[in-house]
Amino acid sequence: MKRDVFQAIADPTRRKILALLLGQTLHLNAVAEQFAISRPAVSKHVKILTECGLVRVVQRGRERYCQAQPERLREVASWLEQYRQHWEQKLDSLEQHLAQLPPPPTDNPNS
Repeated sequence: MKRDVFQAIADPTRRKILALLLGQTLHLNAVAEQFAISRPAVSKHVKILTECGLVRVVQRGRERYCQAQPERLREVASWLEQYRQHWEQKLDSLEQHLAQLPPPPTDNPNS
C-alpha cells in the first residue's frame, strides 16, 4: 500500500525516526534502541516511512539498514509554501496598516 507523506509525518515517533536518520544510516536495532517502544513497533513505523518513500531499507547480510530519503519532503515544503506566502502577505498588510496609524499618546507626567 502506497502511503501519503503527510500521513507518515503526522506521527511524532515517525518524525523522530526520520530526524534520527537524516544524518546517518542505521540498522534497525540501532534505530529501535533510541525509542522506549518495542522493536516491532519501530519496525512498523519504519515500514510506513518506507511505504511513503521517506526511508529506504537496505539488506546487508542479516542486518537491515535504514536511510532517510528526504526528497519526498519537497511535497510537504511545496504545500506549506502556499500558506507561508499567504500569511506573509497578511502580515505585510498589517504592518502597512499599523505604520499608517497615528502614534499612541505618550504619558506626560508634567501635564
